[in-house]
Amino acid sequence: MNMVTVKKKVIGKQTYYYLEHTIRHEGKIQKRERYIGKKLPKNIQIEALKKQFLSEIYKERWYPSFDRIRENYAEAIRLMPQSAKEKEIKNFSIAFTYDTNRIEGSKLTFRETADLLEKGITPRAKPLDDIKEAEAHENVFYDMLDYKKDLSLQIVLYWHKKLFESTKSDIAGKVRQHQVTISGSKFVPPFPAEIYPLLRELFKWYDKNKNKSKSKLHPVALAALVHLKFVTIHPFTDGNGRISRLMMNFVLHKHAFPLLNVHYENRASYYNALERAQVKEQDNIFVQWFFRRYVKEHKRYLK
Repeated sequence: MNMVTVKKKVIGKQTYYYLEHTIRHEGKIQKRERYIGKKLPKNIQIEALKKQFLSEIYKERWYPSFDRIRENYAEAIRLMPQSAKEKEIKNFSIAFTYDTNRIEGSKLTFRETADLLEKGITPRAKPLDDIKEAEAHENVFYDMLDYKKDLSLQIVLYWHKKLFESTKSDIAGKVRQHQVTISGSKFVPPFPAEIYPLLRELFKWYDKNKNKSKSKLHPVALAALVHLKFVTIHPFTDGNGRISRLMMNFVLHKHAFPLLNVHYENRASYYNALERAQVKEQDNIFVQWFFRRYVKEHKRYLK
C-alpha cells in the first residue's frame, strides 16, 4: 500500500480537500495529509500536487539513507586495494549476469555462470545461446562501466547490438517494427509507431533530470525511473529488461552509488511492481519497490 489520494472533509457547511498519503511501514499503516483548498483543483493540477507531495515524502524518508549509503560505500572503496576492487566488480558482474539472464529464461545455474565467466569453462548440455548471451552480457556490463559520456539512444542501441549479435542478429540493435506482448502480464506495450516519439521523450526527460544540482530528482530515483520508463516503452523484440537494468546501473555508477542486482528469487515482487506501475500508470508503485530493494541490498553501508 503506497498511494496519494484526494480526501474530502466537511466541517459545518464548508468542504475542505486534502491529499492523503498512505504507506505500510514495519507492519503499520502511516498516513500524511496536505490541505489543497476549499475547491477541488482540476485533474492536471491534482496530478502535479500529488507528484510534489510524493517528492517531499521521498526526500524526507529515503534520500538521507541513499546519501549515507553512497558516503559509506565511497569510504569502503577508498580503503580497498586495487585487486580487491577488481574482484568486487567481477563478483557483481557474475551475479548480475546470472540473475538478469535467468529472469529472462536462461538455463545456466549460478555456478555454471561463474565457471564460464571466471574460468572459461563451458557448461555441458546447456543452450549455446544462453552461454553466448552470458559472455556478451558481461562484456556489455564492463563497456557500460567504462562509458564516459551520457545515456543516449545511440549507446543503448549499441549495447543491445553487442548483447544479441551472436545469438539473434536479426533483432540486435534494432527497434521493433511489430507489436509484442509480455507473457503473463496485463500490460500491453506501445504500438510500433509510438516507439520513436516515446524514446525521444524519454531521453529529453533524462537530459532534464540527470543533474542532481539542477533537478529535485535523486540519482537513485532517476535510476529507478530510467528502468521503468524504458522497459515500459519496450522498444526491442527481446532484451528490454536486460537493457533497462544495465541503464539503471549506468545511472547509479555515474553518480557513484553502489550498483543494484535484481535477484532471480525476487522476480515475482519485481514483476508485480512493474506491472502494477505500468497498468495503473503510477510510477511511484515501482519507485517505492525499488527504494526498499535498494536499501535492503545495501544495508551494510547504513551501519
